[in-house]
Amino acid sequence: MRTSILGKTGLTVSKLGFGAMRLRAISHTEADRVINHALDRGITYIDTAASYGDSEEKLGSAISHRRSEYVLATKTMKRSYGEAKQEIEQSLRLLRTDYVDILQIHYVNYPQEYREVRAADGAIRAAEELQSKGYIGHIGITGHRPELLARWLRDYPFATVLFHLSMVQPFAKRELMPMAESLDVGMIAMKPISGPFLSKVTESLRYSAASSAHVVLSGMQSIAEVDANIAALERSEDAEERAALEEMAAGLDEHGCRRCNYCSCPLGIRIPDTLIPSRYRQKYVLLEAGELMWQQSADKFAQCMTYEPCREQPLCQQACPYHLPIQAEIRRAMG
Repeated sequence: MRTSILGKTGLTVSKLGFGAMRLRAISHTEADRVINHALDRGITYIDTAASYGDSEEKLGSAISHRRSEYVLATKTMKRSYGEAKQEIEQSLRLLRTDYVDILQIHYVNYPQEYREVRAADGAIRAAEELQSKGYIGHIGITGHRPELLARWLRDYPFATVLFHLSMVQPFAKRELMPMAESLDVGMIAMKPISGPFLSKVTESLRYSAASSAHVVLSGMQSIAEVDANIAALERSEDAEERAALEEMAAGLDEHGCRRCNYCSCPLGIRIPDTLIPSRYRQKYVLLEAGELMWQQSADKFAQCMTYEPCREQPLCQQACPYHLPIQAEIRRAMG
C-alpha cells in the first residue's frame, strides 16, 4: 500500500482512505468483515462522521481493539460550542476510543456557518478544548466550496482539509490545493468516482491519486470494493499517465457545479446530480446506480422548461453562488 505524510499532522497514512459512510447500509457482521479486511490489506486512514448513521458504532465494534493500526478521523456538523462538544464526546464513546487523530468541522459551505464555528461560543472552541485534553489530535475542516475553504485555511490553522476531487469536479486543483500546499495542510480528496456516477472506476481513482492529495477517500461497503480500489492504486502514476488522465478529463467540468447545494428545485430535480455527471454521461456511460439517479431527474426536465415561477429567472439560478446557467444546462442535457 502506498503511503504519504498527511501534511503538518506528521501522520503516515495510506494513499487510499476508507470512507465509512456507506457502512450504514450493511449489517454489523458484514461491516466487521469489510473494515477488518481493509486494515489487513494496509489501509490505515479511516474516515467517518457523527452524521453517518451508525457508522461510528460499527467501526467501534469492529476495530477498536486495533486502534494503534489506523488514523481515525470523524466529524461534527454542530456549529455551537455546547452541541459540538456533546457530539464529539458521543463519537468517542461510539468509536470506543479515548482519542481521534482528526476532528473535522464538517460541511461548512456558507460564510455565515464559518462565522458561527469560529465564534467564541462556536464548534472550534469545543474542538480546541478537547484537543488540549488529549481527546483530539488535529482539527480539520470539510466543505464543498473550494475557494471558500482556501480562504478559511488562511484564517485558521486547520491541519487538514477534505474536499471533492474527481474528473468531473477538478475545481479544487486550482481553487484550493495550491493554498493547502503552501500551508502544509493535509489534503484528503473525496468522491473520486463522484458518488455513484463514474463508470471508469480505476481511471477515476488514479486521476485523483495523481494529484498532490495525500489521501484519496473512497466509500466502501464490500470486500470486493476494498480489493478493487487497492488494486487501482497499487502503483504510482507516471508523467505519461497523468497527461492521459488529464486528457480524459478535459471538458468534463464544463457544467461548473461544485455541489455546494445552495440550489433547490421545486419540481424535485436533483440539480448537482444532473449537472455534475452531464458531460461524462455524453462521453462515457454512468454506473448503473448513477444512471437510475439521473433518470429520476430526467423525467422532470420537460417540466423545468415550462414551470411558470422559473420562466424569467429560474429559482435555482437565483440561489447559485456561481451564477451557473442551470436551466440551459438542463436543456442541453435533454439533447
